[in-house]
Amino acid sequence: MINEELLTYLEEYVTEERKKKFHTVLNQRTKHFTVVLENIFQAHNASAVVRSCDVFGIQDIYTIENTNTNKVSRRIAKGSQKWLNLHRFKSGTENTEDCLTSLKNKGYQIIVTTPHNNSCTLHDFDITQKSAFVFGVEGEGVSDYVMDNADGYLKIPMVGFTESLNISVAAAIILQDVTGRLRASEVSWELPEKEKKEIYISWIEKSIKNIDKLKKAFLEG
Repeated sequence: MINEELLTYLEEYVTEERKKKFHTVLNQRTKHFTVVLENIFQAHNASAVVRSCDVFGIQDIYTIENTNTNKVSRRIAKGSQKWLNLHRFKSGTENTEDCLTSLKNKGYQIIVTTPHNNSCTLHDFDITQKSAFVFGVEGEGVSDYVMDNADGYLKIPMVGFTESLNISVAAAIILQDVTGRLRASEVSWELPEKEKKEIYISWIEKSIKNIDKLKKAFLEG
């Protein structure tokens, strides 16, 4: 965490319009919902999900990388990854377990998108609960461990011949629905002021070229 004098100094290198945009976006950010990508190897899918998270105000994304490395395509993500918090579980022997444990310790219920027999339809989903929506490899879905340890299952109603959606499309549909209802509710979904400040500072730093040199010059001056 940088001190206020340093922050004021760095803000001089960022336009007023950009700083105003940061505050506007931060006021719409939430950690009430989060997204988990398990073993997604298709960069275009992962990147599209990242972009949707930014669009709908989801600040945190979790990736489980047991056999596949999560890669983000700048062309598809359009730089959205720069403004999100990415939590990667890739170096352990039990990445899936560690990720789910971390989420549950933070108060999230684990929700898997699947046409499971016990699935809740999207429009009936209870948006008052902190929820982590888990998406797996297209075709195969999430792992057995995630299915067995999920707190709930969610399905998107479909009336055509096709029985599944591309994960990036499914994520966009779900996030648009639940975040829209969340913001219209009385649930306290906004980020705490302390977290807004921390993210704001990180965005300021990411917006400045030669940030390390500027910080060093300030601290040595």
